[in-house]
Amino acid sequence: MELVCSPGLEVAVRAVWGRLAAAGLPSLARNIHPTNRPHLTLAAVDEFPPGVEHRLTDLFDAALPVPVTLDRVVVLDGSAPLVWLVRPTPALTALHAAVWDVLAEADGHRPWHAPDAWVPHLSLALRFRNADLRLARAVAGGQRPTGDFDAARSYDGTDRSVTPLTGRS
Repeated sequence: MELVCSPGLEVAVRAVWGRLAAAGLPSLARNIHPTNRPHLTLAAVDEFPPGVEHRLTDLFDAALPVPVTLDRVVVLDGSAPLVWLVRPTPALTALHAAVWDVLAEADGHRPWHAPDAWVPHLSLALRFRNADLRLARAVAGGQRPTGDFDAARSYDGTDRSVTPLTGRS
C-alpha cells in the first residue's frame, strides 16, 4: 500500500530526481516505467485477503489527505536507497497503524514496514553509495517541501501494475 503525493509535492520530488540525474548520480528519474512516481510505502503483502481492498479504500477515503513535510536526505541501511525522510505526524502514524490492522490476516508482510520498524520516506535513488551523500544533499538542496499525501494505491510487483485505493489516485 502506497500513499501518493499531491501535485506540488510530486513536482518537488521529481525536480530532485532530475537534479540528481543531471549531476551524474543514481536517480529514480531514470526509471521511465509509467507506475514510477514519488510515493510512501505503508505496507507490502503477498496478497489481499477477501474484503481487504474495500476496507482499505474506505480507510483511505476517510483519512486522506494527510499533510506531510519532508525532512533530511539520507542513505538507508540495507539496500542503500537514497531517500527523503518524511516527518511522521500523528495523523500519518495513525493511518499507518490502521493499515496494518486491516492487513493483519494477510500473508507475506514485509517486516521493515511494520509499525515498530517503519522509516517513512520517499525514495530518490536505489543502490546509492554513502560516499556520494554529501554531493546528493547539495544537489537536493536544503529545502523541506510540504504538501499532502492525497491518494493511495496498491502496487503489484509481479506485473508492475497499480490499483487505486481511493477515488483520487
